[in-house]
Amino acid sequence: MSESRHAAEKHRAQNETREPVTVIGLGLMGSALARAFLEAGHPTTVWNRSSKKADSLVTQGAKLASTPKEAVSGSRLVVVCVFDDDAVRDALEPLSSSLAGRTIVNLTSSTPKQARETAVWMTAAGADYVDGAIMAVPQGIGRPESVIFYSGSHRAFEAHERTLGVLGTSHYFGADAGMAALYDFALLGVMWSAISGFLHSVALLETEKVSATSFLPMVTPWLGTIGTFLPDMARDIDRRHYETDVSTLALNAAGLDMLVSTSREQGIGVDVPAPIAALFRRRVAAGHGGEGIASLIESIRRPASEQ
Repeated sequence: MSESRHAAEKHRAQNETREPVTVIGLGLMGSALARAFLEAGHPTTVWNRSSKKADSLVTQGAKLASTPKEAVSGSRLVVVCVFDDDAVRDALEPLSSSLAGRTIVNLTSSTPKQARETAVWMTAAGADYVDGAIMAVPQGIGRPESVIFYSGSHRAFEAHERTLGVLGTSHYFGADAGMAALYDFALLGVMWSAISGFLHSVALLETEKVSATSFLPMVTPWLGTIGTFLPDMARDIDRRHYETDVSTLALNAAGLDMLVSTSREQGIGVDVPAPIAALFRRRVAAGHGGEGIASLIESIRRPASEQ
């Protein structure tokens, strides 16, 4: 037997012992998911509106389905990663009669409300539904440092946890299908806020010809320092106890006003700091200037119209 034939038969034998998977949606992320399953030895069926996107995966051993129905029928575990919630419904709602007995793992970005609504109609169709949120870029899929959040059917997650584990490190947040999306946006909120703050700071320094690269040695450790504040803030938030001997809201509100003024003096926009300064001032005006920064959450919890 030739070496290449032996390798092919060995690969086929390994695949026969691994759970078959279907991947619907072959954008950058969907293709990365399918590739990770293939590399881990899972027989993988794929479908995409544009079949050309499947070419490289077929070369690696994937089976290309010609329709969503054929794709769903190919595996008990169906992983969906398409553009948005509407695309999920467009692909799968016409197949409601074919979903019974299958586990649908939806890794499409959605809101918690959308995830819960999808869980309702998937369950009505007889499928086990798991919603997911990928906290990684496509290039990171298949690595343990890449994290994926899951919520929804515990039975289904437990049954397929090992297979899903080839995509990255899994975190399961309970039977409420909306929780993975909620955690997703909670962390993205931290990221977007931090990046917006960084970009504003860079724009501020650029007015005096300081480059973004030269700023990094200052900002990177500063972000680490900020991280050390969070455990005490989290404790204060959970206790709703905001006394401080470190730095008051009033002091920080004054500092934010100066940041806004400095930004204007340097000729840049204030779209990032001005709303934050307004939030601080509102809390101070309500009589809480002597409290710590964590007290600001009380304003965030309620819309300004209700305060």
